[in-house]
Amino acid sequence: MADLNVNIGVLSLKNPVMTASGTFGYGEEFADFIDLSRLGGIIVKGTTLHHREGNPYPRMAETPSGMLNAVGLQNKGVDYFIEHIYPRIKEIDTYFLVNVSGASVEDYVATAEKIAALDRIPAIELNISCPNVKEGGMAFGTSCQSAASVVRAVRAAYPKTLIVKLSPNVTDITEIARAVEAEGADAVSLINTLLGMAIDAQRRRPVLSTVTGGLSGACVKPIALRMVWQTYHAVKIPIVGLGGIMNATDAIEFLLAGASAIEVGTANFIDPQISEKIVDGINEYLEKNHIASVKELIGGLML
Repeated sequence: MADLNVNIGVLSLKNPVMTASGTFGYGEEFADFIDLSRLGGIIVKGTTLHHREGNPYPRMAETPSGMLNAVGLQNKGVDYFIEHIYPRIKEIDTYFLVNVSGASVEDYVATAEKIAALDRIPAIELNISCPNVKEGGMAFGTSCQSAASVVRAVRAAYPKTLIVKLSPNVTDITEIARAVEAEGADAVSLINTLLGMAIDAQRRRPVLSTVTGGLSGACVKPIALRMVWQTYHAVKIPIVGLGGIMNATDAIEFLLAGASAIEVGTANFIDPQISEKIVDGINEYLEKNHIASVKELIGGLML
C-alpha cells in the first residue's frame, strides 16, 4: 500500500480523505455502512454557541447536476455537543474536527474556546462562508477585513489547528485566503457552496423557503478546482479542497491542483460508502502509477 499520510499544519492525517460538514452528521450515523477509522478525518456538522432551529421547510432541492440546501446550521449548540455527542465519538479511531459558526465574533470565540478543551478534537474548521444564515456566516467571509477580524479573535483564543472555510461567493478568493493566513490560520478549506436558487414554475414560487440556497455537487467542481489552484499559488498554508468530489479521480484532481487533503460532501447522500471508496481509489492510482506517497501529487499539475 502506498503512503497516504498528509499533514495539515501539525495535524497528521492517515490519508487525505475527510467528510464535509453538514453531509455526514456526527459520523456515527454512517458507522453501519463504512469503517470510520479508515477515514483521514470527519468534520462534524456546523456547531454554534446556542441551539439553532435552522430555516423553515422546504430547505432542500435537487437540481439536474447538484443540490441546493438552506438548512441554516440547525444544531443543538456546543454545550449539547460536548455533553452528548463527544462522549460517543471520542474513541473512534480517526480525527474529529468541529465546524464552528456564529452570528458574531464573540460567538465564534466562545464556541472555539469550549471546543479547545476537548482532548480528542485536534482542530476546528471555522465557517465564515455559510450562505444560509441571516446573521454572521458568509458575511464574515466576503471581505478581507471581516474575515481577518474573526480569524484574529479566534486565533487568540484557540491554540489548536485552525482551518478557515472560505466562500466562493467573492470576486477574488485568494485575497480572502491571504487575509486569514496573515491572521494565523493553519489552513484554508474551499469551497463552501455557491449561492443559487430554484423555481417551481407551476406554483410560480421559489422552491426553498429562503428563496436562495447553497449549491453543491458535481456541477460546482470546475469552479472549486479553479479556486483551489489559484489559492495554492497565493498562500503558503495547506489547502483542504472540496466541491463536487464524487469519486477518487475527482479527489486526485484536487490534490494535483494543490490541495493537501479533500472533503467529500454531497456524494455522501448518494453513496454512504463513497469516502471509503475514495481512499481505496487514491491508493490504487498511486500503486498503478508507481507513486510512493500521495504527497507527491500535491500541486503536481503540469502546465
